Amino acid sequence: MIVDQDGSGPGGSNQMAMMVLLQSPAVRVLGLTMVSGNAWEPEETAHTLRMLELIHRTDVPVVPGAVFPLVHDEAEAREDRKQYGKSVWYGAWGDSAEHNSGQPYHAPMVVPPLAEGMPTTKPADEDAAHFMVRQVHAHPHEVTIYAAGPLTNIALALKLDPQFAEWTRGIVIMGGSLEPRTDDPEFATDPRHEFNFWFDPEAAHIVLRAHWPRIDLTTVDISVKTLFTKEMMQQIAAAHTPAAQYVAKWTTEYHYLWDELEAAAWIDPKIITKERELYIDVDLTRGPNYGNTLSWSAKTKPERDVQLVHVQEELDSARFDRMFVELMKAPPQK
Repeated sequence: MIVDQDGSGPGGSNQMAMMVLLQSPAVRVLGLTMVSGNAWEPEETAHTLRMLELIHRTDVPVVPGAVFPLVHDEAEAREDRKQYGKSVWYGAWGDSAEHNSGQPYHAPMVVPPLAEGMPTTKPADEDAAHFMVRQVHAHPHEVTIYAAGPLTNIALALKLDPQFAEWTRGIVIMGGSLEPRTDDPEFATDPRHEFNFWFDPEAAHIVLRAHWPRIDLTTVDISVKTLFTKEMMQQIAAAHTPAAQYVAKWTTEYHYLWDELEAAAWIDPKIITKERELYIDVDLTRGPNYGNTLSWSAKTKPERDVQLVHVQEELDSARFDRMFVELMKAPPQK
């Protein structure tokens, strides 16, 4: 697997999701590629390098990726707030004072001092898109792409190699939102808006149109059925392994396990108890629906080249929670 992530930190969902895959004996992680999303890519790279040091997995390369989306930019997003209203989460573009995100804003190439300490290891001397293409050709039809942030790096890989998708085993994506049943203000009044697709809609469009052997999608709809609880944290903190102690010290939020579910369901497909086959794309029309998720059934889909997607709908929560806790408690994989 190649893990493509917007690795904000320390701790939290993005780091724990990567750890699900790093801690599993069933997965060989070829590399962690970073993309701006929840934070800027240079800072994410530093957090991820430090996480690997603390959980004793510096054998896995961290590969810098796209700092900016293909087309969408921060200035446009700020203008849209004035005209169309505000969203709850803007990631790297957010202002903690304005949006109560708890994440101070800084310029793209700035790496502020890290609470968990600055890493001493260095990122790979290669960019994410070229790394992906090289690894997929080195392991033809064996590599799954795990995409848990905006899809910029993967879109760039597809532009470098138009057959990139076909050389993989498939792709799993955390993104999109259809009709989540939730009172969460981020989605209750705007159910088709989801951050990963919205941050770089053009990249999501390119990736969803590519001819992957299989596409699995973890949407907001199923993600909001998960929750990281204090009881789960207590179980993890009781272990004295490096990963458990990293989570116990640096994860301070109790929220949905978006990316962790995506990772766990790929390792153990029985976690997903119901799925729906739909054709998925992203709205590229400038305006209030820019970046929104589009979906069709086989009967209603357009004639244009849209791809079949396995959209996860229901999960075995107990099975997932148990697997997640055990992986966070596990010793480092060799």
